[in-house]
Amino acid sequence: MKRVITYGTFDLLHYGHINLLQRAKEYGDYLIVALSTDEFNWNEKQKKCYFSYEERKRLLEAVRYVDLVIPEENWSQKKTDVKEYHVDTFVMGDDWEGKFDFLKEFCEVVYLPRTPEISTTQIKQDLNKKIQ
Repeated sequence: MKRVITYGTFDLLHYGHINLLQRAKEYGDYLIVALSTDEFNWNEKQKKCYFSYEERKRLLEAVRYVDLVIPEENWSQKKTDVKEYHVDTFVMGDDWEGKFDFLKEFCEVVYLPRTPEISTTQIKQDLNKKIQ
């Protein structure tokens, strides 16, 4: 069985997220999603999520491409996760290009193009404009 892992916040789940998950799953048989916890998002990324970790986890678990959701609690856990879950392929959006090349000694590293016209940031900005 070929295992794939990806990481993200996945707040306000949208079709760009689904595109990423679908394309990530094409690299293997089993897709693991490391989902940023609320604490990690706030303390390290200064991001406040609309949905809680548990709500985002439930949404991801309902996506047919996702086989397992684990918590992402810090920046440095990626190497440990790759080893612990016997990951063959690490997948991220191309906005992270080159940032995780250090994992190439443990698995294949793939950067996928983002869906250009959609992002959670864009959704939030558009909603704020409509409110004002």
